[in-house]
Amino acid sequence: MSSDRSQQGRIGVMFDRDRQPEELTPFAREVEDLGVDDLWVVEDLAWAGAMSSAALVLAATERLRVGIGIAPAPLRNPALLAMELAMLERVFPGRLIAGIGHGAPQWMAQVGAATPRKLALLEETIGAVKALLRGETLTVEGQVVHIDGVRLVHPPAAAPPVVAGVVRPRSLELSGRVADGTVIAEGQGPREVEAALRHIRKGAGEAGAAAHEVVVFTHLCVGDDPERVAAATAPIVEEYMGWLKVPAHEVFLAAGPVATAAERIRSLWDAGAGTVVLRPVGEDPAGQVREALAALGRV
Repeated sequence: MSSDRSQQGRIGVMFDRDRQPEELTPFAREVEDLGVDDLWVVEDLAWAGAMSSAALVLAATERLRVGIGIAPAPLRNPALLAMELAMLERVFPGRLIAGIGHGAPQWMAQVGAATPRKLALLEETIGAVKALLRGETLTVEGQVVHIDGVRLVHPPAAAPPVVAGVVRPRSLELSGRVADGTVIAEGQGPREVEAALRHIRKGAGEAGAAAHEVVVFTHLCVGDDPERVAAATAPIVEEYMGWLKVPAHEVFLAAGPVATAAERIRSLWDAGAGTVVLRPVGEDPAGQVREALAALGRV
């Protein structure tokens, strides 16, 4: 693939949930200066709230698109979620992409938010949020979501993309049917991206799938010493073996010498990713991103 930027997809970086919250805004400015397209923030139980994180990044930067990856539907009433997203989009138009997902089952159970109707909840939540962001007066009597005559007083001029962070086939079809895009989690390579796209297209139909953005997260670990790279990524490989239920060699990483890492990023674009979001592992995360961007011809 050509290194010309016009021939590539978007490139993003995730702010790791284990980093100190006060590091968020300087990190955002740093990666914006590097030339990345997106910064993604997380909403995992007990780590950080995505709306406050997104607001901090948007206020601290000038160009970055800020991704929410992802707000758990069981924790977020769709009317409140739409209110939060509308506020951010009104103040920072065109710079927000909002991910919504099922939420980790064990975390949802910890806070009394577990539901046996995960698919219905996600579909109804995404549908309600999108309708409210379009400025509609909404009444829903769904399986899980119930809204009676709500309309945002200050809807955005244009609704931000609402994407679904999902993994399994039925959820991928749901995303194709109701969302503006899909977030595909770490550990999944080109083969899994292509398989996910088949499910997304089944849900959307070919016409709808053409406008559906696919965002793929992947861990980045740049280094010429194979032993150091293996040691740094071993906990990640173990975690994603269990979560994805795959052997170690099938856990996809953009890891190794910078040329290898760059080629693996390109392979995700080739498979259909519109945006690849890097999760740097180990020391000097911004430096690793800088090296990868240079190898991709993006500096």
